[in-house]
Amino acid sequence: MIQSLVNGKPQHQVSILDRGLQFGDGVFETLAVVNHRPCLWQYHMQRLQLGCERLGIPCPEESLLLSESRQLLESTAQAVLKIIVTRGESKRGYKAASSTTPTRIISVNSWRKPDPSPVTVAVSQQRLGDNPYLAGIKHLNRLEQVMARQTCPEEAYDALMLDQQNHLIEGIMHNVFIQKSQQLYTPILDHCGVAGVLRRTIMERAEALSMPVLESRLGMNDVLQGDALYLCNSLSGIRAVSAIIGHDWQPSKSRHPVIDQLTAEIFDKC
Repeated sequence: MIQSLVNGKPQHQVSILDRGLQFGDGVFETLAVVNHRPCLWQYHMQRLQLGCERLGIPCPEESLLLSESRQLLESTAQAVLKIIVTRGESKRGYKAASSTTPTRIISVNSWRKPDPSPVTVAVSQQRLGDNPYLAGIKHLNRLEQVMARQTCPEEAYDALMLDQQNHLIEGIMHNVFIQKSQQLYTPILDHCGVAGVLRRTIMERAEALSMPVLESRLGMNDVLQGDALYLCNSLSGIRAVSAIIGHDWQPSKSRHPVIDQLTAEIFDKC
């Protein structure tokens, strides 16, 4: 059963005039909740604020979002918390009035800690478009991911997504890390893709252990020449890849120490 607040009031609907519905004009964050506490809250808030800033939407105060989130989480120890901020309601047409008031939507849904077992992935034929201004943020227009998910094989947990130049960017729902020996690589996200909060956590932990992750232009050859491939997001945690549909590849090395550490603790320190 979904519980939700819209602008602080218990309800499940928004206006048909809301620009999030009309144009995908907004941003969102999806957080795991463990023991009534949202995991990686600060990182999610920083990305939400960055997304609002990029789109020119006044971002709700963090204290307000936290207070409303706690209101929904009082009786829920483990859940998915989703926070959406849209530009608000407006008449038809792309341009919004300067007086438009943002809409904030906070919802809670059921969630279980993920199974850490390895997964199979595919390679999506859907390509990601370049837009450096929107790269990194989690805006509401997810049509590329919707189309990729529609054609993803049933046996695949996720699918790797490439850009127009055939550079590896991310999975449909996850960020990606390649391991070669004891070096981790991740795609640079300066033209498209979502800079995930768990991706950031992995990179910061690796830096702290003097094993920095290299952000690089990567392609499928890098994947197929890698010793291991990992997917990550804030709800799934870190998942090792065991097979890539259509490719003769399998992991050949032990798990990277940074990956091992965070896999074991990511949902235990919320």
